[in-house]
Amino acid sequence: MTKTTIRSAQLKRLNDYAGTVDKKIAEADLIQQLTTSTTFKAAQVIALTLSQTIELDTKPLIDICWQLGKSVYIPRVMPKRQMVFLPYTSTTKLVRSKFGLLEPIYNASLIKYKFDLFLVPGVAFSVTKQVRLGFGGGYYDRFLAAHPQNTVSLVLPPQYFTEPTWPVEAFDVKVQKFFTKG
Repeated sequence: MTKTTIRSAQLKRLNDYAGTVDKKIAEADLIQQLTTSTTFKAAQVIALTLSQTIELDTKPLIDICWQLGKSVYIPRVMPKRQMVFLPYTSTTKLVRSKFGLLEPIYNASLIKYKFDLFLVPGVAFSVTKQVRLGFGGGYYDRFLAAHPQNTVSLVLPPQYFTEPTWPVEAFDVKVQKFFTKG
């Protein structure tokens, strides 16, 4: 099967899962696993996304980061399928991207490329092969190839695959650690 076919099926699965009690329970469990890990405890500067409805809700995690005095950075899409990360605080002004995602206003002097902990999103994850299927476009693979990080993914049950059912390409950057629902 192609990445496009698998991605389309996964997006449907995730849409069906969104808003369910099971999703809320899994999210709380995954955030608990992450925030009690030594990886998270040692991290002071964390990159993550402002989640969409179908993804793990990152708002509670962002709030925990802020309560603990950790710095949070979120992505902004740039031309030529690139992205940069800018600081995110409770007062950050956000704009909607061409993809409909909220992003910080561009400020070159605030860009950061290296983080203590980098949460990688995706629509599907193969935990044995340490690979992910993203939303398409290769933004994260390009960024991580140029800027290797301490990467983690929080995997909801519909995103979990033992083996990838999609083609794994040479340019697909592996995720170092996964947290999965029990």
